[in-house]
Formats: sequence, C-alpha cells, structure tokens
Amino acid sequence: MRWPFLAFALVLSGCSQLPGRPLIDTLETRNWRQAATAADRDRIGDWRETFVAALADARANGHGDDIDALGALGQPDAALPYAPPAPGDYRCRVIKVGARSAGMLSYVDYPYFNCRIRTEQDLLGFAKLTGSQRPVGLIFPDGQLRAVFLGTLVLGDEQRAMRYSADPDRDVAGVLQTIEGGRYRLLLPEPRFESMLDIIELVPAT
Repeated sequence: MRWPFLAFALVLSGCSQLPGRPLIDTLETRNWRQAATAADRDRIGDWRETFVAALADARANGHGDDIDALGALGQPDAALPYAPPAPGDYRCRVIKVGARSAGMLSYVDYPYFNCRIRTEQDLLGFAKLTGSQRPVGLIFPDGQLRAVFLGTLVLGDEQRAMRYSADPDRDVAGVLQTIEGGRYRLLLPEPRFESMLDIIELVPAT
C-alpha cells in the first residue's frame, strides 16, 4: 500500500498535482487555525457540544449500554495531559455515535483496523491503512490536553489522499487526546457521512 502522508504534506506545500488550490503555501505554520478551513475551525471549536449531542442521540435510541461499555473512550471530559503518540503501528477501531440524518444508525462499533503514526518533518501524521473510509492527515500541537488533526478521507481503492480543502465532503478535522490505559482517541465531530461523531481509538500494535 502506498504511503499517503507525503501526498498530504505536498498538498500543504503547494506541490501536489491533485485538483484544487492549496490552502497554505508552505508547512512553515504550526498554527492549525491558519491551516484549517473556516468550517473545520467551527467543527473543532464545537467538538464537545457535538460529543454530548451524539451520546444523547445514541442513548435515546437504545444504545446506553454500548456507551457505558466504552468507559473513558465515550466520556467527553476523559482527556489526560496530552503526550504525543510514538511513531509506529497501531490498532484502531472506529465508533460512530449519533445519527447524522433520519434512517441512519445511532451507534456502530467497527472491529479493529490497521493505522499508523509517522513523523512528517517536525509534525506527526496519522493514517488509517485499511477499511473503506481512511482518514489521512497531519497532527498539530495545541495545548496541554489535545492536538488537532487536519486531513482528508481516502475512499475505496484510492491510492492517494485528496488535497485538503479541495472537496469539503472529504475534509476531516478533529482533536487527538490521551486517555487512560496508554490509549489515544481521535474525535472527528460532524463527519460528512453517517454519524454525528466518529471516535477512533488508537492502541499500540505491540
């Protein structure tokens, strides 16, 4: 499988051949607010409200026991002081919480997939390597309790990440937090497909 982080880094540096205009010219900024679209700044700013609303929707539709079983993973205020994850392979599972529209499921807990954290210059990159929807992007430092993730979705058998901001339906944004048990969670509020909130749990593969 091709490694898509470089494509994303080139997107931000303006060197990608993919359609769309680069959002910023270089990777000199480490301020995610300068890199993010206005829509993604709003999504990140409202992450906790979205989390609470998604949990309420899931519980109202009979998934209270499922939410309780998540423990810290499903608690909005469970973040511990943030320590960057070590580069390497991770097992990650996706929990979709809250129905984005009528007829969608309010709770889906997928089995573990393969993910990877990799050094990208002086940032970290994250990629979900398997599955039909694969977030790929960069992790920006942001305070003592979180980092911020900006990326795009790779779908199906695609081999490259789309340029960030080229297609709002592909943009993903969220916060990366440390939680108990040496685990991380990547919270993606208001994804374009299916759910109100995607929770990605990351556990070191070894």
